[in-house]
Amino acid sequence: MPTETVPSQAPPRPPVALHGLTKRYGAGDGEVTALDAVDLAFARGTLTAVMGPSGSGKSTLLHCAAGLERPTSGRIVIDGTDLGGLDETGLTLLRRDRVGFVFQAFNLVSALTAEQNVALPLRLAGRRPDPADVARALAGVGLADRARHRPGGLSGGQQQRVAIARALIGRPAVLFADEPTGALDTVTSQTVLTLLRGLVDDRRQTVIMVTHDPVAASFADRVVFLADGRIADETTSRTDAPAVAARMATLEARTR
Repeated sequence: MPTETVPSQAPPRPPVALHGLTKRYGAGDGEVTALDAVDLAFARGTLTAVMGPSGSGKSTLLHCAAGLERPTSGRIVIDGTDLGGLDETGLTLLRRDRVGFVFQAFNLVSALTAEQNVALPLRLAGRRPDPADVARALAGVGLADRARHRPGGLSGGQQQRVAIARALIGRPAVLFADEPTGALDTVTSQTVLTLLRGLVDDRRQTVIMVTHDPVAASFADRVVFLADGRIADETTSRTDAPAVAARMATLEARTR
């Protein structure tokens, strides 16, 4: 009796994939290569930390991957869409609908309450926010009781959590975080990092985080180390802070 062949399933599509990503600034003798043919894919439901010495290209990688800057060459694919085929309006719509951003500076509007700040991206997109969705977003970051507070009445950690709720209100395919704990103290940083870890574990959110902090990187499933615009090292599993710091020190010594 013939054996039935079961068709193999295609591997899941990564929310973000970079193919030969290259970014140069300037021209002639002043040209600087910030990224040099970087290939990276970020799996769904993972937290990836990107680290490297100053000038390694980590912030440029985040800005290009998020569609904030155009690469010199290479391809960026977010949630199945090749950014190279989009005009500026298309890029704006993609960032609005499928990408979330969290930065070191919280970038909250001081005149608006926490719930109004969370709802702002939807209003700017011409959509009427569902108050229940906004309330759930704030509850998800532990701030259900701070909905009517303005940023001036919130601590730094609370403001960052409002910024995370705002980034998630549109249910993005990927959340980009640029030094999200850089302006926070140690205890508050732990709270924010635990929150990001929970988003990955509980909601299958994909998070790509640029950081200089080995403790922050220890929350990641994977750490990608850049040097001179190239991938210089990588971990493929959770790694404790001392081990991350040791790998960073080795990398910095090699690039001096």
